Amino acid sequence: MRTGRGNTWRCLAAGALLIAGAAALPTAGKGEQARVKLATLAPRGSSFHEILLDMGGRWAGAPGGGVRLTIYPDGAMGGEADVVRKMRIGQIQAAMLTSVGLAEIDDSVSAVQLLPMAFRSLDEVDYVVERMRPVVEKRIEEKGFVVLFWSDAGWVRLFSKKPAARPSGVRSMKLFTWAGDGRMLDILRLAGWQPVPLETSDILPGFQTNMIDAIFTLPIYALTSQLYTHAPHMLELNWAPLLGGAVVTRKAWDGIPAAARRALLAAAREAGHQIRQRSRKEGDEAVAAMEKRGLTAHPVTPELEAEWRAAAEAAYPKIRGSVVEAALFDRVRQLLREARSNPKEGGE
Repeated sequence: MRTGRGNTWRCLAAGALLIAGAAALPTAGKGEQARVKLATLAPRGSSFHEILLDMGGRWAGAPGGGVRLTIYPDGAMGGEADVVRKMRIGQIQAAMLTSVGLAEIDDSVSAVQLLPMAFRSLDEVDYVVERMRPVVEKRIEEKGFVVLFWSDAGWVRLFSKKPAARPSGVRSMKLFTWAGDGRMLDILRLAGWQPVPLETSDILPGFQTNMIDAIFTLPIYALTSQLYTHAPHMLELNWAPLLGGAVVTRKAWDGIPAAARRALLAAAREAGHQIRQRSRKEGDEAVAAMEKRGLTAHPVTPELEAEWRAAAEAAYPKIRGSVVEAALFDRVRQLLREARSNPKEGGE
C-alpha cells in the first residue's frame, strides 16, 4: 500500500487517507488530560475532517480521563513526508496520511497500492486489505507506530485533456506523477508512458501550460480543485484504490493510560469505517456533479478493460521484487485468487 513520497492528500480533494504518528506524547501532569496532536492534509470542514473531529470527541470521553485530540487540517504541518518527519522528532504525535505518507514509515504498504488494475471490485480491496493487515501493522509497529485504522478513498481514475480510451493513447500524453514518488515514476515508465513529476500545487498550472495532459486521481479531487475544467475527459476505469489509514506513534500510545486505549481504538476503527464509506459514496457523487458541469465520462467495455489490464500486468514482472517486495506481491496475488474463488467473501 504505497505510492511513493510527497503531498498526496491534496490529490484526493484531497481525499483518501491514513493516520500515522511518531513522537513523544506531551507529558500530562497529575489530573491533566493526555494530549495528542494530529496533522492531516484533509481540508477543514471536509467530511474527513468532520469524522476526525467526532473521533476526537469520543477520545475526550474515554476512561481514565480521556485524551485531548488537536487536529491540524489543510496541510498546516506540511506535506506527508514533512508530517512523518515531525512525528519522528516529537513535534506532533499523529497524522492522517495516504499510502504515500505511510510508505515513509514502511514499504509494505506498496504491496496493495502499487498493483494497477489488480482489483476488480471494492469487495476485493476489502478482502485483501483485511488479510494483509496483520503483516503490515507488525512492520509499521516495528518502526515505532501503532495503526489505529485502515481506510481508502475509492477508485483512482484517468482524467485527460483529450479522450484517451486505450493505453496507447495515454502513452502519447504527458502524465502527472508526484514529485518524489520514485516508485510510481518507475511503474509508469515501465508501462511505456511519459510521467512528469510535479508537486501537487503544480497540477493546475501544469495543465494550463501544457506541461501535463493527463492524471490518475480521485474524482472528488477533480471536482473540488476544478481540475475537470482543464481535463474534461474521464475514463470510467478503476485503475487502483487509493489507500490510507490511521496510526499513532508507539511512544505516544504507550503514554496514554491503558484504561483508555481500548476505547480510543474502537473510536478510531469506527472513524476509519465512516471515512471509507463516505469516500466511496462521495466519489460517485463527484462524477455525477462534474457530468452536469461539462465532464465527459467515457465508459469502458469489457474488451477495453481487458486491454488495460493486459497493459498493466505486462509491468508486473518488473514491479515484483523491485518496486514491491516479491513475497508481498505474491501474497496479494494469492489473496485475489482466493477472493475470486469465494465470491461471497470478496470476489465478483
